[in-house]
Amino acid sequence: MGNILSGIVYVNGEYLDREQAKISVFDRGFIFGDGVYEVVPVIAGSLVDTQYFLERLDRSLGELSISWPCTKQEYLGVMQQLVRRNELREGIVYSQVTRGVADRIFSFPADTPTTLVAFTSHMELLDNPEAETGISVVTTEDLRWKRRDIKSVNLLAQVLAKQDAVSRGAQEGWMVEDGFVTEGVTSTAYIVKDGTVITRPLSNLILPGIRRRTIIEIAEKADIEIDQRAFTVAEALQADEAFISSATTITMAVVSIDGHEIGDGKPGPITGRLRELYKNRILAEAHQ
Repeated sequence: MGNILSGIVYVNGEYLDREQAKISVFDRGFIFGDGVYEVVPVIAGSLVDTQYFLERLDRSLGELSISWPCTKQEYLGVMQQLVRRNELREGIVYSQVTRGVADRIFSFPADTPTTLVAFTSHMELLDNPEAETGISVVTTEDLRWKRRDIKSVNLLAQVLAKQDAVSRGAQEGWMVEDGFVTEGVTSTAYIVKDGTVITRPLSNLILPGIRRRTIIEIAEKADIEIDQRAFTVAEALQADEAFISSATTITMAVVSIDGHEIGDGKPGPITGRLRELYKNRILAEAHQ
């Protein structure tokens, strides 16, 4: 999948060439990781999953007591403008809000304007060739903090976990705590057993994935049973199917876990059906 950063970047009210886009070394996002981020897919030149994105961003900001940098409609307008200026047809818009620039003190500074940056990346979302073959994952220890429900820019644990997975020849890692899979390094984790999709319930231990939320809605409408519960690595190895979801993968079959083939080693029928139903949903949204 391609991942090409486009040329125009947004920084605090300005649209700049990527080489000119700068933030202060005193920005709390840089110093403390004191901020949150979001990723929104772009299909056929349009933002999709926007309502759920705004709701999750609003929650993350609220949990950290960071003010919105502008109205929600203005925020969407920034991203739409970036899509137009970069002539993006398919890919993602990344945006990040931090508490802003202040002296280096651990407590919240008073009356500090937030920092908002955003940029686009071209990616093949709908016709990603990995969707035809599936991907391999490996399990890796979950080293993260206890507020994983906040989409924080503190991603060092995920960086280490992703590098661990890549160094072992996998495309993704599944993080494990006390023998149970929490979630993928950059995705939500699912298994399928006897026609039922199993995924961990929401709590402070996992990120409330937008694709997860949508997949559950789609599955319920399609009479595909969903069981929201924790599952073990041992269960995953015995599953009929496994898959992940994220802004950049939509849904993606997992055909191998720790070198063990899942099912027949090919993307399964329920995974394929959910992917097609999701694609239809976001295409319809994009063409509204």
